[in-house]
Amino acid sequence: MNPAHIARCAQLAMVLEVSATPKPGNIDRDHNYTDTRFEHFLASAVGVYPVLEKAASSSSGVGSFIRHAVLESVRWQKGGNTHFGAFILLIPLVMAGGACGDTACLREKVRRVVKETTVGDAVELYRAFYDAKVKVKPVDDFSLGDRDSIDKIKKRGLTLFDMMEMSAGYDIIAEEWVNGFQKTFWCARMVREKIKTRSINDAVVLTFMEILSENKDTFIQAKFDREKAEDVSKRAGEILKKVGGDIEVMRSDLNAFDRELLYEGVNPGSTADIIIAGLFVALFGGMRF
Repeated sequence: MNPAHIARCAQLAMVLEVSATPKPGNIDRDHNYTDTRFEHFLASAVGVYPVLEKAASSSSGVGSFIRHAVLESVRWQKGGNTHFGAFILLIPLVMAGGACGDTACLREKVRRVVKETTVGDAVELYRAFYDAKVKVKPVDDFSLGDRDSIDKIKKRGLTLFDMMEMSAGYDIIAEEWVNGFQKTFWCARMVREKIKTRSINDAVVLTFMEILSENKDTFIQAKFDREKAEDVSKRAGEILKKVGGDIEVMRSDLNAFDRELLYEGVNPGSTADIIIAGLFVALFGGMRF
């Protein structure tokens, strides 16, 4: 498929995600943080286009493309880390998309793309963490604060897929790599179903709440702890159960939940990353709204 088309699908996925409101705790077109704003996400999505287009015509270099996406993102805005987790999901999907014409092929190809990553890819991703100043839980003895970690990765011959396997037990982004992007493709299917009767905004918000209710958000765990992530997921599930998925009835609870998380600085950022990846798959498959 045309690399320019694939890159635009990825850009639109990022824009649709950040525009959807309210996604409790996250920046959207109605909410900003003190240092990071809605327009920072737009700048990142637009500025990263050349990296996405090049990745869509490449068959290797996942780690390098992720790192260059991060560098391009921060070059175009001063809001800090906007799409780091999304790039980890999008880059292999974009690369797979360049060799596919439908979502069945995409699902099979992306599995191969991530499994064929190299030690060099792992090193590049580690360097990208420094570039983006991302707060993450250390992977065993590979601390992001330890400059010797890269040497350890090289010495042990760990590929990027190996590193994801080590993190999959507590990181939903890594889990996607290891489990064949299951949540991503589920998300794409749910959004496509929902837009048959709802706006794209409401389809994204409802799918976001469903994913959040069933998964402890990695970004919340890194910033707070596992207990906080569990509490947020529980609250999301209670809201969904209370109103049976009727978003019009849900809005009052959604807005209250949103205000609470924003006040506490609780950001379900990893859930947003899954939404972006799912929207890319849906758009790649021809979804229009």
